[in-house]
Amino acid sequence: MSGRPLRVLLVHPGAGLYGSDRMLLEAVRAVVAAGSRALLVVGEDGPLVELARRAGARVLVRPVPVLRKSALSPRGLLGLTGRSAVSAARDGALLRRLRPDVVYVSTLTVPTWVLLARAHGVPVVCHVHEAEAQASALVQRALAAPLLAATRLLVNSEYSRTVLTRSWPVLAARSGVLPNGVQGPAGPVPPPPAGGPIRLLYVGRLSRRKGVLVALDAFARVLADGLDAHLDLVGDVFGEHADFGAELADRLRDSVFEGRVTVHGFDPDVYAHLARTDLLLVPSVLPEPFGNTAVEGVLAGRPVLVSDVGGLPEAVAGVPSARLVPAGDAVALARALVDAAAALPDLQERAAEHAPVAARRFAPERYRAGVVEGLQSAIPARSRRWPGERPVNGR
Repeated sequence: MSGRPLRVLLVHPGAGLYGSDRMLLEAVRAVVAAGSRALLVVGEDGPLVELARRAGARVLVRPVPVLRKSALSPRGLLGLTGRSAVSAARDGALLRRLRPDVVYVSTLTVPTWVLLARAHGVPVVCHVHEAEAQASALVQRALAAPLLAATRLLVNSEYSRTVLTRSWPVLAARSGVLPNGVQGPAGPVPPPPAGGPIRLLYVGRLSRRKGVLVALDAFARVLADGLDAHLDLVGDVFGEHADFGAELADRLRDSVFEGRVTVHGFDPDVYAHLARTDLLLVPSVLPEPFGNTAVEGVLAGRPVLVSDVGGLPEAVAGVPSARLVPAGDAVALARALVDAAAALPDLQERAAEHAPVAARRFAPERYRAGVVEGLQSAIPARSRRWPGERPVNGR
């Protein structure tokens, strides 16, 4: 097609390499591969920044007002309003200078960008990766209210969409489900050699809501019952949850875990850890909108024990080697661990057979195509020049 490449402004609150961060990176790749110019505004510096630049985006690190539940208190709301007012003038000037064809807002936690872009007449696609179903109805409506200004919504699971449209039914007509695209391992991942302790793995934020303490309680039970096992924890404690980090450290000092638990910290190479793993645990206590970690386990051909809550069942739907466990129930998780250990060879065979199926279902290429389709649907037809332009490598 003729004409200049589309200009896409992407906005993301953080710069880590967890679930929504990785999906933002895939969105950048989608934009660049479609021949359009990608500018990423990110709220902090971190490993995502360099990866986005390598993917072809120009990256601008600047403060991004983030809507958290704490901001819904009078004091929190006052602080957010002040930060939003300061950023509105600066970010409005950026919009006028760049004149993007569409703005892609990653997560509903940066609502000021949705409102600001629409105020400047720019179409907005918001990609929703949250589902705060445990919050009060009033809080849920407040969190989702800015999305009423969005042109188009992409949502990462049917569960997330249900939570969203329960608050604002009018959003159903402009939203579509796009399951996350998850990069699999470079090739088949053989199971660890038989013999020795059964290797269990937890990957993700070390937090209460992710069920780390539930996993430890279940692990202590199976050790007491004589199961020879080792648990690896891969992840870190979010900065504002230092109190939980202290509680976790105290729990790990229990003598029952001596020589049985290894804490690795954050590591982006999940598959290196999965290669040494027999069973993956995804023990979330509160609803998750999706389950990237569960999908990574399936892609690596590993049996997975997953909490039956939120969007996690969608992530492992139809996977013969996945087992759903009641959320927050250490006794049930311990029982599932013992059962899975007894059936491990059969579960491993089923997991290996299903991995290629999951690789097609969650292919990053499928995800990128969905992002492009969502962005294109938000742009008036007369303005579309996409796809077909030559990649511009972020210039």
